[in-house]
Amino acid sequence: MDQENLRAYNSEAKWKQIMLFSAILTIFISCIGLFGLSVLAAEKRAKEVGIRKVLGASVNGVVTILTRDFLKLVIISVLVSMPLAWLAANRWLENYPYRITVQWWMIGSACAIVLLIALVTVSFQAVKVALGNPVRSLRSE
Repeated sequence: MDQENLRAYNSEAKWKQIMLFSAILTIFISCIGLFGLSVLAAEKRAKEVGIRKVLGASVNGVVTILTRDFLKLVIISVLVSMPLAWLAANRWLENYPYRITVQWWMIGSACAIVLLIALVTVSFQAVKVALGNPVRSLRSE
């Protein structure tokens, strides 16, 4: 009976390994892309940040301004993907005789992790720009 169960779920174990690897690779590529976008946005707004710092803006305020736009987009994507993830998980679990129900906190915790990863990725570059010397960005004016 044990060997029969192993054979029955052998393909599921392989599928799990493939999905885990592809999820880690996808998250890594997404973080690199998000970091690249934050570098581009910070470079594009370097003069604005320099002017704000010269006029007395705090580092916290500059970081908030730079991360707000990215977090809005991430929140919109999370709101779109939550129902789709719930539907996909329920459809996938329908094929099993013994299955669990997908709870709201499972998808909510995944969304919180996505928001945290996006916040850390974007904030890293925002803090770097906010701590920079405003004279360098305004020198060409």
